[in-house]
Amino acid sequence: MALDQLEAFLTKMQSEPVLKNEVLTASTADDVARIAVKLGFEFSGDELLRMSGKKFGGVTVIKTDLPGEYN
Repeated sequence: MALDQLEAFLTKMQSEPVLKNEVLTASTADDVARIAVKLGFEFSGDELLRMSGKKFGGVTVIKTDLPGEYN
């Protein structure tokens, strides 16, 4: 994955409240990646999850564990 793609997507997300809300209500990292692909950014849900805990600009990527999810 190109980190610049993820960083560019997160920067866009910060400046667009509707996009930010769509990302925040996404159920999975794959859902977030599908949103990004529609806008021309390329990264997978797995790649996004690997960035958990890292900060890009003013956004920190955080993996949310869901009840009933297997690790």
